Amino acid sequence: MNQLLLIGNSRWHWAEQSGQGLRCWHATAPADVSSVQPALRAWAAVGQVPPALLAAPVRRIGLVDVPLRGLPPWLGIDRALVGWRAWQQQGKGVLVADAGTALSLTRIDAGGHFAGGLISAGVALQLRALGAATAALPCLAYDAPQGSSSERWPTTTVEAMHTGCLQATAAAVAAAWRDLQAQPGAGVSQLWLTGGDAERLAPLLHAQQLKPHLAPDLVMEALAALPVVGLLR
Repeated sequence: MNQLLLIGNSRWHWAEQSGQGLRCWHATAPADVSSVQPALRAWAAVGQVPPALLAAPVRRIGLVDVPLRGLPPWLGIDRALVGWRAWQQQGKGVLVADAGTALSLTRIDAGGHFAGGLISAGVALQLRALGAATAALPCLAYDAPQGSSSERWPTTTVEAMHTGCLQATAAAVAAAWRDLQAQPGAGVSQLWLTGGDAERLAPLLHAQQLKPHLAPDLVMEALAALPVVGLLR
């Protein structure tokens, strides 16, 4: 059993130990959950969990397994995992921007305490909301649109929506980071960027003179590195 699973809000995230380290990938939920159970070492979830997986004799990772202090019981396991791994790797206080279905900003102080955060709609969720709440704008699927971040002022509706939502998300990350930097004694030394939209947001943050540490698969690396799992150091 060398596979790990995080059930997200829109996709299932997988990782397995290989000769090159940790191999990560993403997919839709399988039709038959029982077919994946024999390879599973551990799993966690923020999205809907199939009853068959709940009944399986495979370890479910919860907040109690994440070695951070002051974790509130309502915190999503994905936020706890990425916050812990970034803090562990950095050795100092961090702000982690997880850009997935939701944009979650999680702050961990230098002593490894959860220090709050922010949550807003991610890029794909913004696009769906625009299509659902307006009469003229289309309902768009967000799947790596080409050219959406290259034009600062697009001339088509679709590209204007893609670029506008990307820029709004990047602006939220930048504003949170600058707010912390303006606070005396905030103790946050590095911005980490992860999640499905991380690579698309990184150039926009660089354009704003931010230098995030890009780690698209941080949550799966965190799962693998947990002491109770032990696939990574």
